[in-house]
Amino acid sequence: MSFEELDHTADVLMRVRGATLGELFADAGRAMFHVMYGPCEDRGIERQISLDAENLESLLIDYLSELLFITEVENTVFCTFDVDIQGTRLIAALRGEPFDPARHSAGSLVKGISYFGLEIVKEEEAYVVEIIFDI
Repeated sequence: MSFEELDHTADVLMRVRGATLGELFADAGRAMFHVMYGPCEDRGIERQISLDAENLESLLIDYLSELLFITEVENTVFCTFDVDIQGTRLIAALRGEPFDPARHSAGSLVKGISYFGLEIVKEEEAYVVEIIFDI
């Protein structure tokens, strides 16, 4: 559905919405990569990941942390996320492009994702979460 940046004193605070949990997680990934790299295009890089966690909030942290790890190790920028959530198990197909310093250096380096205040809330027609990205 969407994501938006909110005011925060030191780090980056994003509110993410999704009609489904899969959409929420996909947009959380898009939000993080937007903060880090700005625009991205699907240029044929594909990656699959699967994760399990004890609850949805931990799953979200693990998912975003895994994305950070992959992008740092493989020099890849992801821009499309197809995420399936079954209980507290996640399977995701990621697509993107190789990191290009000329195109991807306008953002802020995300060092981690904060657990502070992290709660996935089910509203009438969407799931919502506010995520603090440590920069």
